[in-house]
Amino acid sequence: MAGRTSGPARYCVRPECKCARMNSATKHFDVVVVGGGPAGLAAATSAAERGACVALVDDNPALGGQIWRGETAHSDPEAAGWIKRLGLSGVERFCGMRVVDKAGANVLRVEASDSFCDLSYRNLVLATGARERFLPFPGWTLPNVMGAGALQAMVKAGLPIEGKRVVVAGTGPLLLAVAAYLRKHGADIAAICEQASLAALARFGLTLLRTNKVSQAFSLRRELSGTRFLTTCWPIAAEGEESLKTVTIRNNRKPERIACDYLACGFHLVPNTELAALLGCRLENGFVAINDLQRTSVPAIFCAGEPTGIGGVELSLVEGEIAGLVSAGHEKAAMKLFSRRTYLRKFTSALDKTFALRAELKELPQQETIVCRCEDVTCAALKRCDSWRFAKLQTRCGMGPCQGRVCGPAVQFLLGWNMDSVRPPLFPTILENLAAIPGNPGVELSGATRGTQ
Repeated sequence: MAGRTSGPARYCVRPECKCARMNSATKHFDVVVVGGGPAGLAAATSAAERGACVALVDDNPALGGQIWRGETAHSDPEAAGWIKRLGLSGVERFCGMRVVDKAGANVLRVEASDSFCDLSYRNLVLATGARERFLPFPGWTLPNVMGAGALQAMVKAGLPIEGKRVVVAGTGPLLLAVAAYLRKHGADIAAICEQASLAALARFGLTLLRTNKVSQAFSLRRELSGTRFLTTCWPIAAEGEESLKTVTIRNNRKPERIACDYLACGFHLVPNTELAALLGCRLENGFVAINDLQRTSVPAIFCAGEPTGIGGVELSLVEGEIAGLVSAGHEKAAMKLFSRRTYLRKFTSALDKTFALRAELKELPQQETIVCRCEDVTCAALKRCDSWRFAKLQTRCGMGPCQGRVCGPAVQFLLGWNMDSVRPPLFPTILENLAAIPGNPGVELSGATRGTQ
C-alpha cells in the first residue's frame, strides 16, 4: 500500500508517523486525503479498504482533528475505532505536515518543518474541517482571552485548568461541549453566554428530538447542572492590565461584570476553504459546492465534512465515507449511504438558523478596537476603506501570518466584504525550503535571511 516514489527520498524521523519526506521527489497515490479529522479518517480508510493506494496529510502530529484530538482519540470509542481501522488499512500518513501550494496538475506540495515533498494523486479528497469565528470587541486581544475550542485544545495538551474561573461565550453547540469538558477537568464555569435567543434554542431542541443528537444534548446539560446558562447574552468587553481579570457581558440588555481567569469565546464555525479555492473549486455561500457524490466542480477533487456545511461529526463521517468510496471507484457502495446523509443534513440547516449572528454584534468593536491582530489594524482604519482588497493595500489587513483566517470572517460579518483571492503559499513557509525546490532560482540564504514568508 505504500506510495510509489520517483526521485531520491529523505525519510521522516518522527517515530509516530509513517511518512516519507523528500526535497526533490514526487510520491504517487490513487487517492490523497487532506485532513485527519472525522471526515478525513473516514475517506482515507474507506478508499484504502477498497484497494486504493492512499495518503493522508494532516498538520497535527496525531490524527483526530480538532474534535478527536488528545485523549479523546483514545477515550471515544468511535474515534478509536476509526483510527484503528485507518492503521490497519495501509494508509500512508503524512502527519505534522501541511499543504502549502499546488506543484502542478494533480500534485500537491506539502511542507514539514525542514523540507518539502510533492504528492501526486488520481483523486483528491479535501477534508480540511473548520475553525472558530472570532468577533472583535474591546479587550479581546488580552492574554487569556481565547477561542473556546482553542482553550479546550490547550487543556487537552496539558494546560492546568483546575480551580480556574472561566466564562464561555459566543454561540453554537461548541460552547456547551467546551464548558462540559473544562468543568470535568476542574474548571469553575462562571457562566455560559449564548447570543441566540431562548425561543431559537427551543426550536432547535425540537429539531434535536427528531435526531439521535437529543441524548447528547441532555448529557451535556446534566454535566453542566448548576452552571449559569444565559441566552441573548454576549461579551461586550474584557478588562485587565497584563492579563484578563474581568469580563463585561450584556445580559437582559444590562451590563454585568464577571471576574474570571479565562474567557473562552467563539461565534460558531467557519469552513476552511482556502485550499479548495486555490485548486479552483467553486464556492457557494462560503462553502465548497459539491454534487451527490461529494465531487466538487473540479472532477478529480472531492470534499467532505465541514467545508461543505457545518454539520457535526456524524455527517462528516458519512460524507467522508462517500467521498472515499467514490474516489476509489465504488459509487454503488457510496450510494447506499445517501439516505443517511440526507437525514443528518437536517441538523445542518437547523444549526445555521439557530446560531445565525444577530445584528447587534456588529456594534461590539469601538473605533480603536483592533480587528486584524497580525497587523494591528483598527476598526476605524477599516471603515475608511470600501473593500477587502482596498483594505489590504492600505492597511495590510489580512496580510499577517494567519493570512486573514481570523480577521477575514470578522470583517465579512462587520462590513460585508468577501475575501476575494487566495494565493500560495497557503501558510507561512520556510524560505530555505522554497530555495531547495528544484526549478526555483538559486538563492543563497545567510543566517540573517532564513525565516518564513
